[in-house]
Amino acid sequence: MIATMTDQAHHILKQTFGYSSFKQGQLDVISRVCEGKDAIVLMPTGSGKSLCYQLPALIREGVGVVVSPLIALMQNQVDALKLMGIRAAFINSTLDYKAVTAVESSVVNNRLDLLYVAPERLLTDRCLDLLSRTKIALFAIDEAHCVSQWGHDFRPEYLKLSILKEKFPGVPRIALTATADMVTRAEIRDRLILDEARFFVSSFDRPNIFYRVALKDNARRQLLHFIKGEHGGEAGIVYCLSRKKTETVAAFLQQNNIRALPYHAGMSDASRLQNQSCFLKEDDVVMVATIAFGMGIDKPNVRFVAHMDLPKSIEAYYQETGRAGRDGEPADAWMVYGMGDVITLRQMLSQSEASPEHKHVEQIRLNAMLGYCETTACRRVTLLKYFGEEGHKPCGACDTCVDEVKSFEGTIAAQKALSCIYRTEQRFGAAHLIDVLLGNNTERVARFGHDRVSTFGIGKELSTRAWHSVFRQLIAMGYIAVDMEHGSLKLGAESTALLKGQRRIQLREDPEPKKHKPKAIVKTTREDIDISDVSSRGLWENLRELRREIAAKKNLPAYMIFHDTTLKAMVKYRPKNTMELSRIPGVGDKKLAQYGKKFLVVINGENGG
Repeated sequence: MIATMTDQAHHILKQTFGYSSFKQGQLDVISRVCEGKDAIVLMPTGSGKSLCYQLPALIREGVGVVVSPLIALMQNQVDALKLMGIRAAFINSTLDYKAVTAVESSVVNNRLDLLYVAPERLLTDRCLDLLSRTKIALFAIDEAHCVSQWGHDFRPEYLKLSILKEKFPGVPRIALTATADMVTRAEIRDRLILDEARFFVSSFDRPNIFYRVALKDNARRQLLHFIKGEHGGEAGIVYCLSRKKTETVAAFLQQNNIRALPYHAGMSDASRLQNQSCFLKEDDVVMVATIAFGMGIDKPNVRFVAHMDLPKSIEAYYQETGRAGRDGEPADAWMVYGMGDVITLRQMLSQSEASPEHKHVEQIRLNAMLGYCETTACRRVTLLKYFGEEGHKPCGACDTCVDEVKSFEGTIAAQKALSCIYRTEQRFGAAHLIDVLLGNNTERVARFGHDRVSTFGIGKELSTRAWHSVFRQLIAMGYIAVDMEHGSLKLGAESTALLKGQRRIQLREDPEPKKHKPKAIVKTTREDIDISDVSSRGLWENLRELRREIAAKKNLPAYMIFHDTTLKAMVKYRPKNTMELSRIPGVGDKKLAQYGKKFLVVINGENGG
């Protein structure tokens, strides 16, 4: 007999999930929920949030009900649990009446450990009635940031989930998210009526991700060099701001022999599902997508996330980049941006129908995102500071740490730029203003008489590219405002102090564009497993092929059979029998019984196991 809840949790962790120890913070959350108390959990992607409700659902009496916002991914989550011997099911609109009835029967007859439902389905009278006749172990509200009306993934139906406290008093509720600033955390607590919940906030650091940001200089070609130079044949996600751009970027990558697929809300449901399924099941697919793609994606071996446009906020950027390297192996967060991105996002914000208060909050978030891009400090430190984590030292594993960023005294250049805006009556964009500053007597400059203004030709000490950098940084700092209708540049509210010499500023010196930059060494939290020698590489490929065959027969993603980290551990330790194989991280009892002998044969030959 297992003596304590902690002992029971460790037993299930090993026997079911195949791991001998918890990740930092997991056991504290599990203990809280097992005691029947509420929790709000903020853990970065890849840190094991799901286990915080899955394991208590196996310990507590009754079924654990998981509220998940994405119908398309429930099937994958349930399939993964079933492979470990966990009794899991979902109810959503993809099931016919007969299938729904069968799941409902399993619920009321206590034949399920976990039930996944979308918030819309949960709130129906039929579902609430079903649950009222059932012993409920817990409610897990996944992607809880969707409750935030200030957020990037707002789902109005999440606001109604407060009904769970009224309908099911005494049932513990756990709200989970990978990202939430202080405003969003308060909204999660208040809107879900989790007044007595304890916050569990893990470090937002993802030490295995290498962060880098570059200026746009033929962005598609930059992306191609990045993927081919560093991630050939590997899975990744490329985010674009518009649906049209996802199509054109995907087509461009395909033309250059990269397996790329588009994903956006304008596609048919069937096409989106087909592309998503291909991405999840194959190891070398690059998904080119709008932000419609990604929430809930648990593919562990995404080796990079690239942004072709500036995200709207650090929250969005952090969550999207967090989809890389869920397995703890080295991964990249790569982004290119330019002044056009800044103007486009500010125009979109100005033209939205949101309230003035909402626009103000979003403007603050956009400014923080710009500050992250323009920083000369460590990117990881900048990210962590935004989420309230102070005291971190430069990481040595981001572009600003690896390549020291230079800055220069930019006050005079800024004054020239602002004066030029003023002398041309605040009616023109950056390209025209730069022509004036450089003394380029173009037809347009002559037509408006700007060859006769006092700022004509006063900026020849800087190149066209350098002046673009000056204007971009002044926009980011708020010294220059953008006309939201025409895109022309105007003097910002803070410009007077700078023009009068009452304030001085430093500007970032943008490095010259490079076609390809070798990736720096990335620190990782996992033990390094060398598969570079011929013998290890051959075994690694053979194990992957066996995994592929098993997954294909079951029509499942390969990672659901075993993660890459589990296969690498098999290569390193070369278990000789089932007892030794059971000690490999990620090999639980059910998978050991199902696949153990096949993998031992590959590792040891026909006599394996």
